[in-house]
Amino acid sequence: MYHWPLFSLTITTPRLELRLPSLADLDELAGRAAEGIHDPAVMPFLHPWSDAEPEERARSTVQYHFRQWAGWTPAAWSCPLVTVFEGRVVGVQEVEAVDFAVTREVRTGSWLGRRFQGLGIGTEMRRAALHLAFDGLGAESAVSEAYLDNHASLRVSRRLGYRDDGLVRHSRRGELALQQRLRLDRGEWSTPPGHRIDGLEACLPLFGPPTGPERAPGKGVGFSS
Repeated sequence: MYHWPLFSLTITTPRLELRLPSLADLDELAGRAAEGIHDPAVMPFLHPWSDAEPEERARSTVQYHFRQWAGWTPAAWSCPLVTVFEGRVVGVQEVEAVDFAVTREVRTGSWLGRRFQGLGIGTEMRRAALHLAFDGLGAESAVSEAYLDNHASLRVSRRLGYRDDGLVRHSRRGELALQQRLRLDRGEWSTPPGHRIDGLEACLPLFGPPTGPERAPGKGVGFSS
């Protein structure tokens, strides 16, 4: 994967592996989307792609990943990683940034197959993403947003130390809905034990990360004690 080294990037935690998906992974992920992600009565996503019928949800899941790969530049990138639990693809954890070399800030988003929710996977996959951002790429902050009625996402953020960072107004299914913006700064982050990043060094030019001598990216990558 010399010309697209991201396919060799993996983040492992005590229970999970996060990686750029293979075509087989995408097919399995599409199956998770078709099975269902949330109660149809609610909508946790800014773009309501999950309102579609199961077959369309599956197809759009695959297409989304193709678009993110095709549109990747060091100045604006989105890295959706599949989450693998006990050998099964169960969801997606995404990390994205614009002008990361300047802002040193990432945004995260995720979804998890409905039948795999409630097992602590959402927290663990977000922690893996933050390990990549802070310890791998040298980020200074990470932000996330969730609707006020998305209690599971808000619990994950607050469990990991995010602080509230204002409200954002959106139209959701034709009605006003508020999203809570949350922020986690480097100074509030602690590297978790048992987490490892592999294959990152060859990918760094694609992320456009800061490379200043005071905090070069890639420090702390590997298993933590």
